[in-house]
Amino acid sequence: QVSLVESGGGLVQAGGSLRLSCAASGRTFSNYAMGWFRQAPGKEREFVAAIKNSGSSTFYTDAVKGRFTISRDNAKNMVYLQMNNLKPEDTAVYYCIADRGRTRFWGPGTQVTVSS
Repeated sequence: QVSLVESGGGLVQAGGSLRLSCAASGRTFSNYAMGWFRQAPGKEREFVAAIKNSGSSTFYTDAVKGRFTISRDNAKNMVYLQMNNLKPEDTAVYYCIADRGRTRFWGPGTQVTVSS
């Protein structure tokens, strides 16, 4: 079992930045690939970014490439999502995930609102 808690969401103007954090507890953090999903009002939950357990590879959805950066600190059991040049369409609840094989754990989410 892995417990995840997101933080760092909030209200920001378009063009601004936020840094989301996800604290993980439970099993060995470095065994898990980590990532972020988001869900906007009235839309399905979608993939945003992911990072391998070693941090050697990262993946992004096209909509955030060049603006968002995912990173992790295995010594602190933390994963981060640096979001720059935010747009109103980035408004959503952002969820942290931990993956190992076919098992996925979810955090409760943190709200990000970008005003125009």
